[in-house]
Amino acid sequence: MSVQVIFEDKYILCVSKPNNMVVHHARHSRNVAEETSLLQSIFNTKKLKVYPIHRLDRKTSGIILLAKQKEFVQHFQELFTHNEIQKMYYGIVRGFSPEIKIIDSPVKGRDANVHKEALTYLKTLDKITLEIAVKPYDSSRYSFVQLSPKTGRMHQLRVHMNKISHPLIGDPKYGDKNHNMMFENKLKCKNLFLHAGNLSFVHPFTSQTLNLTTPFPEDWITLFNTFSWKNPLL
Repeated sequence: MSVQVIFEDKYILCVSKPNNMVVHHARHSRNVAEETSLLQSIFNTKKLKVYPIHRLDRKTSGIILLAKQKEFVQHFQELFTHNEIQKMYYGIVRGFSPEIKIIDSPVKGRDANVHKEALTYLKTLDKITLEIAVKPYDSSRYSFVQLSPKTGRMHQLRVHMNKISHPLIGDPKYGDKNHNMMFENKLKCKNLFLHAGNLSFVHPFTSQTLNLTTPFPEDWITLFNTFSWKNPLL
């Protein structure tokens, strides 16, 4: 699978990660021979070894920054640490979410016994009611949301949406099984509907202001047309 390049200079490579692709394999992963990671795909096509600057879940699609040299990583990670990079995600969630909401709720880190402060800004862009029964109701309601995380905790957006009772569609861990099955069976969409659509920051080496955007995957476009929702990344 070829990976779409969004931006490239001598310091970084910015690509659009597809759904259901790991960024890199864990050291003891059992599936190394069974799937190609993002880093492997880039090396195979560009003969370039790159280093992740931040994380993106396997099931999440969208923009990810990769450094071309290991010593560059820290300079870009400091943008995240000091909240000098604006991240914009988009999601489809169960129910009618609030028009605007600040979600300030701790999230478990990689150490499951430790909760860390986490902050997400939510804005609802559109809503729809479908005359499709999902237990226990005769119809089903969904919202198209814009999510801006101000911290970078593991699974933060997925956990936060679950905590306000509007889980992301297609989320196998924090989502609603009945609604996930409806999307898969009725709408033929089984991916997690969480997309990292935009990153904005000042390049730490060149001082260039970058506003990087990547298009939605095909299943999103299908739903925009079906639901008559406006695509905010056009």
